[in-house]
Amino acid sequence: MSDEVDRDLRADVRLLGSLLGRVLVEAGGHELLDDVERLRSLVIHAYERDSDASIEDAEALVESFTPERAEQIARAFTVYFHLSNLAEEHHRVRVLRARSARGQDAAGTDAPAADSLPAAIERLVGEVGPDETAERLQRLRFHPVLTAHPTEARRRAVASAIRRISELLAERDDAASGSLTAIENERLLLEQIDVLWRTSPLRTTRPTPLDEVRTAMAIFDQTLFQVVPRVYRLLDDWLLGTDAGVEPARAPAFMRLGSWIGADRDGNPFVTASVTKAAAAIASEHVLLGLEHAATRIGRTLTLDEADTPPDAALRQLADEQRQLAEHITSQIGTRAPNEPHRRVLLVIALRIAATRTGDETLGYGRPDELLADLRVVQKSLRAGGANRSANGELQNLIWQVDTFGFHLAELEVRQHSKVHRQAIEEVRAGGELGEMTQEVLEVYRTISYLQGRYGVDAARRYIVSFTQSSADIATVYALAEAALGSAEAAPVLDAIPLFETFDDLQASTTILAEMIELPAVKARLAATGRRLEVMLGYSDSSKDVGPVSATLALYAAQSRIAEWAEENDIELTLFHGRGGALGRGGGPANEAVLAQPPGSVDDRFKLTEQGEVIFAQYGDKTIAARHIEQMAAATLLASSPSNENANRRSAIDFAEVAATMDEASRDRFFELVKADGFAQWFAQVTPMEEVGLLALGSRPARRGLSVESLEDLRAIPWVFAWTQARINLTGWFGLGTALAAVGDLAQLQDAYARWPLFTSMIDNVEMSLAKTDLRIAERYLALGDRDDLAALVLDEMELTREWVRRTSGHREILDDRPVLRRAVRLRSPYVDALSLLQLRALRAVRASGSTDPDDAPHRLMLLAVNGVAAGLQNTG
Repeated sequence: MSDEVDRDLRADVRLLGSLLGRVLVEAGGHELLDDVERLRSLVIHAYERDSDASIEDAEALVESFTPERAEQIARAFTVYFHLSNLAEEHHRVRVLRARSARGQDAAGTDAPAADSLPAAIERLVGEVGPDETAERLQRLRFHPVLTAHPTEARRRAVASAIRRISELLAERDDAASGSLTAIENERLLLEQIDVLWRTSPLRTTRPTPLDEVRTAMAIFDQTLFQVVPRVYRLLDDWLLGTDAGVEPARAPAFMRLGSWIGADRDGNPFVTASVTKAAAAIASEHVLLGLEHAATRIGRTLTLDEADTPPDAALRQLADEQRQLAEHITSQIGTRAPNEPHRRVLLVIALRIAATRTGDETLGYGRPDELLADLRVVQKSLRAGGANRSANGELQNLIWQVDTFGFHLAELEVRQHSKVHRQAIEEVRAGGELGEMTQEVLEVYRTISYLQGRYGVDAARRYIVSFTQSSADIATVYALAEAALGSAEAAPVLDAIPLFETFDDLQASTTILAEMIELPAVKARLAATGRRLEVMLGYSDSSKDVGPVSATLALYAAQSRIAEWAEENDIELTLFHGRGGALGRGGGPANEAVLAQPPGSVDDRFKLTEQGEVIFAQYGDKTIAARHIEQMAAATLLASSPSNENANRRSAIDFAEVAATMDEASRDRFFELVKADGFAQWFAQVTPMEEVGLLALGSRPARRGLSVESLEDLRAIPWVFAWTQARINLTGWFGLGTALAAVGDLAQLQDAYARWPLFTSMIDNVEMSLAKTDLRIAERYLALGDRDDLAALVLDEMELTREWVRRTSGHREILDDRPVLRRAVRLRSPYVDALSLLQLRALRAVRASGSTDPDDAPHRLMLLAVNGVAAGLQNTG
């Protein structure tokens, strides 16, 4: 079966590659295609034969290209990666659909997939019984939060062209070979590949925060609005079995969506109060349009005659209330459907949703709860009239959508740096004229108050404090709200969320939290919410602070301490994981990470950031999005199962000494590198860190303000991105080799790999990171610097890590147990090498000329290559 699967994917890649070749010939002649093929042949030979001569020949060929030809070659390889990526995504969808149609799991057996919701529920029933399982299912909450940093390296125009090609590839599966349809499909594919080739891959200007909001809205419109109720429905069908559609739904609306896009102002001067207000309006417009269209569509289908499906008293009362509210509208609808009361009522509901969208306070709904109440009246009346399938079908989907998205779609979460708050409160308390920054800080609170009045409290109540270092940083949030609105009573409802990011702050977290819950404003919120509290953990800066190994262990320890503290203080805790797409920022398979969390830290609730390119990878396709949501929900349920918690608890005790040894050794090794004199300047020399700042990835600046003399102020995203571009991926693995060697006991390490979920996840993630490194390319980047000692330190640690990871996992080679992923990396790596050689040519030219003009030839080639490597590695940061 796997050979057949691979054959389909290879056929797609060959087809798209051959069509790209035709486009290249049409655009640049056979000479362009010949140059592409010469470079391709050399890098493949160099990679497969481990040939230094071939890589040197490839490098010489790259140096021989004219500036124009080098740009064309870079663009050709980048387009190839875009086509390969979409072929892989299309194939993943094909496989998922085929398994679903056969009712098989990922291994091809006739059973629920091990990472599916049905499998999770079955396992829970076996461990805690059906009643407790039902309670846990009702408590389930998966809460992804969309963020804009980084946005994708590719432009929206490029993404749109890719989506059109993907749709054509899907259509091709249904077209008979050799038919007119297949011929037409190929012509259209060529047309769109030509568009992709001719579309500049580089943005001329940075996207604004509202551009980023609109990009996220495309994901909602294309997938999430339809996919979320589909996931609920699949669960409900399994729960109810043959009663599905007849009995009331049992699946809860377990997903909530958050967003930082247009609200996260930490270090982003372009996110203002007016931007946040506009972001909320855009999101509300999209969700209310979706709800309006769904209600209208469903209403038009409820052509149930009252003789067969009589309305109950509650529906008659609702119809009377609608008539009093808008007699003209209800009479118009009544003439079209005189004997169809359910249809009439639901169509008026649709018109009221439209009025809500346009701001008509007379006709519109004030809160989502009012809409839900009306929909449930219709549903209950249908059931009373015997129309159970109509009650529990599309109407239930609409109820789930309202329950999940409300009138706001995604809760906007404001984030600001604690230092900004401190400066603002000092100005407020000093009296006198307020500075521009403080005025903007206060205006944000007024905006939150407006949004809560317009869309409901859940539209914007979470306020995240970056770099929380004391409980005073939380108290300041409420003090500023009172100053902005004039009194505590007039202030908006706020849940201030501490964000612990550095190693020291993680260590001090429970002390800060203990002081925080004694604050009067926090006490009031705990009383109002049933003692619910949210705490956010930052993966990015902690990793940059102490290295990936120590950060992973420190985050685990902090979560364990916070969970224990919460239980002691009768707190219903939600831990919010600030994970990124790259391994150096907490990336890797998220569902596996959930299962590796400390006992008591999940408790059927999991919240995390979904960042940049990860948003499109996880939610860009309906089938993949449904699979991802289900996997995350299943993992969230299983994380709190007795067996999983006991495994994590036992392993944390059994391997405490291993963890302590690894922590100390890896941190010392990391500090040996990053605290070396001149490291920051060397880092800027050997990676395209400065050039990353020129790439218009997103609205946020790459730094918080300081120069490259200081790493502390460099954002984690360019820190990770730069090392990734240099094919070193240092942020994902550095220090692990030293840590494992310090433990030294191979049997103990292999036992930890078998029994310690956190350790297993760490080793597996590092394997993925190492698989994308390339020693020969890395050596060429490191040679750009003038510090042989630091270069040797990096290369020695890379080799040590590779050796100990292989020994610990028992694998003969990296990714030995994941042949599909290993094959994909091997197929991609030579092509990424070609782009890396082009990038190195550009970097040398930029450094030699000293030019800072982003429009000159070396900079253009540099940015084109950066874009291409990101596409090839499928990672920006």
